[in-house]
Amino acid sequence: MFGLIPLRTLLQTSSVEAVINARVMTLRAPIAGEIVALPVDLAASEAVPAGKILLSVVNPRADRTRLDDLRRSFGQMKNQHKAVEAKLAAARLSEADLDRQAEKFRLGRIEQLASRIAETESLIAVAGARREEAVAARERSETLARSGNVTAAEFARLTREVTAMTETETATRHRLAAIAVELAAARAGIFIGDSYNDRPSSVQRGDEMRQRIVDLGADLASLEAELQRLGPELEAEQTRHQAFADVAMTLPVAGRIWETMVSPGEQVRVGQDLVRLIDCSTAIVTANVTESVYNRLSVGSTARFIPADGGKELQGRVVNLTGLAGAPANLAIEPAALSKESYRVTVSVRELGSQSCGVGRTGRVVFGEHGLAP
Repeated sequence: MFGLIPLRTLLQTSSVEAVINARVMTLRAPIAGEIVALPVDLAASEAVPAGKILLSVVNPRADRTRLDDLRRSFGQMKNQHKAVEAKLAAARLSEADLDRQAEKFRLGRIEQLASRIAETESLIAVAGARREEAVAARERSETLARSGNVTAAEFARLTREVTAMTETETATRHRLAAIAVELAAARAGIFIGDSYNDRPSSVQRGDEMRQRIVDLGADLASLEAELQRLGPELEAEQTRHQAFADVAMTLPVAGRIWETMVSPGEQVRVGQDLVRLIDCSTAIVTANVTESVYNRLSVGSTARFIPADGGKELQGRVVNLTGLAGAPANLAIEPAALSKESYRVTVSVRELGSQSCGVGRTGRVVFGEHGLAP
């Protein structure tokens, strides 16, 4: 029993060498420019979360002519929009003031015409009384004329006076009718007179101000439509310029910095390699085995990775048998680095993806029924 455990170890189907490995991704410069910022320590070896900014590339010579033109046009239109809004507000205040003036004029004109009607009615009453008095005087003179007490000239004068009083009363009644027409028109907002047209100056200015308000409203709508058109265009141009002038390089997946190829202040060209990163989510175990062990393995075989530092055993499964052929070249540690045996095996270990990147940790892979059940 004392030598059974060492003997069992010798009889286990295991690898000669094994190392935790992962795929490497390369971040390349999307634009030409200068490395100006390193928000994280590019020499750090711990895992970096996805979305972390690694560095920035700035191109101060990026063409911004179109962006400046759009900003200038947008700013000018914003200023014009504010100016037209102010003019429109002032025009509306003036319109309200002119409307008040016109209403005061209308009410004053109505009162004036009502007073003139009352005055004219009084004149009609006076003219009627004088006409009646003239008619009575003529009738008396007509009686006296028959007896020869009144001369023919006096009778003729009294007759003319009756005619004059009658015509005076008639003319006054016509004036009353004309004033009544003016009053009815004034109540309807139309003003009639001999010395002016049908609309007073305050009303005419109000009409002009309303037309100005319509024109300013049209100008304002035109500016708003142009601003709505220029706004998205300016945003798109800002985004386009940003893409060519200042690019923050972020980590697309959680990983570890494997190799830094640039330094702050260095000029880079488009497509130049900047940083090589280990994709921790693709962590695997690369192992080499003897020919006899290799020939007993198959894809899907269970396996266990036993860390050399005595850590927890990790269950896995064989996912690739490359034998003497070269394994994928985008791994952090080339399979050729395991040189004791030439037959190479790749083992997928699910738990490695949830742990911090342990790329480079060595150990041993044991194949067989004590691993993860198929």
